[in-house]
Amino acid sequence: MYLTLKTVFVIFLIVIFAISMQTATAEQLELYTDSAVYSDGQPLFVYGKALSNENLILRLFAPDGTIPKFDQIIVSNEGTFDNILITWPQTSTNFPYGTYTVEAISTTQNGLSRTVDIKFTSSTELIQVPVERRVNTLVFAPETAAVNQAFRVFVQTTSDGLLIGNDPNELLGTSHVHLPTGQVVSLSNSFQMLHDGLFFIDFTPQQIATYVFHIVTFSKGTVSHGSAATLVLSQDISGVAEQVIKLNSILEQTSDELDKLKTEISGFGSTLETASGNIDSSVTSISTSVSNIEEASLQLNSLLFPIVASIGIIVALQIAIFARRR
Repeated sequence: MYLTLKTVFVIFLIVIFAISMQTATAEQLELYTDSAVYSDGQPLFVYGKALSNENLILRLFAPDGTIPKFDQIIVSNEGTFDNILITWPQTSTNFPYGTYTVEAISTTQNGLSRTVDIKFTSSTELIQVPVERRVNTLVFAPETAAVNQAFRVFVQTTSDGLLIGNDPNELLGTSHVHLPTGQVVSLSNSFQMLHDGLFFIDFTPQQIATYVFHIVTFSKGTVSHGSAATLVLSQDISGVAEQVIKLNSILEQTSDELDKLKTEISGFGSTLETASGNIDSSVTSISTSVSNIEEASLQLNSLLFPIVASIGIIVALQIAIFARRR
């Protein structure tokens, strides 16, 4: 009985040890590169440790998340591997300067992987180039908008100058907008994609005030922030433009009426000038007539004076004759 228990205990220890060794062995994967910074023409040498004779997949990720180079190798019997993954070409749109990621994936260890960030730059000699990922977020929002009318906000996300991201819910999931009331409204699951790295959202304001859009980009452990503000008015610029156009139309009609009135006034002035000339002519004629009447009156007086004198003499003679008879 004692021997049986001892045998079971030994077997149990052996099983535990075997499981521990298998677990420790199953998680063996190390990845290194011969340098942290590379320039044009230099080889990218990758090495490390893994399980003996297993297949490894090596991938090189560009700053925008694409895979310009990958390879598959077999680990040696000693559990080591090395490989020249790529010789860096001249920089181009396919291989721009920036932060790249080397990844090794085990095909037998449940997809176990390791990554190393490296820098591809123009020089590795004069300066110490930091290996870091630079993510930028640009937000394009209209300066003004109208209340209760939707407007569109655009977002551009880049890493080392390249557009990144094809899932806005994962990339911009913590973005939000600050309302005039002080509340913060999440914009997660609201963005739509135009292109890799280009997204937009349609937003409808409910109040006349300023809205601030805070866009947060999260990519491969790096966070970037961008913001833009929009002033919401009772109507947008298009409404004001329509009113200006309408006002211009009214002003044009008024100008036409004024021109017409001016023309009529000009004709009326000509008529007044003609009438004034006629009045002047009439006054001149009347003056001439008065002068003629005065002259005729003088002539008449000169004719009547002798007659009146003669009548006076005759009357005087008659009175004298009448007096003598008495």
